Amino acid sequence: MNKGILGKKLGMTQIFDKDGRAVPVTVVEAGPCVVVQKKTVETDGYNAIQLGFGDVKPRRINKPMMGHFKKAGLEPKKYLREFRLDDITNYEIGNIIGVDIFKSGDKVDVIATSKGKGFAGVIKRWNAKRGPMAHGSKYHRRVGSMGGSTYPARVFKGKHMPGHMGNERVTVQNLEVVKTYPEKNLLLIKGSVPGIKGSLLYIRDSIKVSR
Repeated sequence: MNKGILGKKLGMTQIFDKDGRAVPVTVVEAGPCVVVQKKTVETDGYNAIQLGFGDVKPRRINKPMMGHFKKAGLEPKKYLREFRLDDITNYEIGNIIGVDIFKSGDKVDVIATSKGKGFAGVIKRWNAKRGPMAHGSKYHRRVGSMGGSTYPARVFKGKHMPGHMGNERVTVQNLEVVKTYPEKNLLLIKGSVPGIKGSLLYIRDSIKVSR
């Protein structure tokens, strides 16, 4: 990975390309982020930079984190995330990283926490097929066979069951950067990204660029 930034999801809209076609985009407030810490192979066993994003009142930061920011000589930030980069020689503590590190046409991966859906059955959660809808069936949207009898006399691990849906870390790969607005710290990404409005997004250059 060569570059990354933290951002906040603002919502979705559409823009029109040069051929007049509507392109759905997610609007992201990306950065500015500040480099809070550098990690190197010599000191930590790997290369990485730690980025801070979002203003926050000092009273909302605990003492250990305040000490971490004071050591770097920086104001506290709401979010703190780490990016493992191939080369960190061009980064120093206090450097500001903005949306201008990306340009139109770049491919990115977006990582965020998906929307929570609450308790869901197997049809909604796993796209399972329903049972027959005849009146005497009494089997419509339930789980169905567990697969086990006398042998193996247990339910296999990974069996699709009802349960809590969503609210988990999700990565969407190979999304295209449609447009950037460095003066407004805005990034337009084609398509949808995980999370609710206002949620934190972890944006990095794509690790599996489609050919």
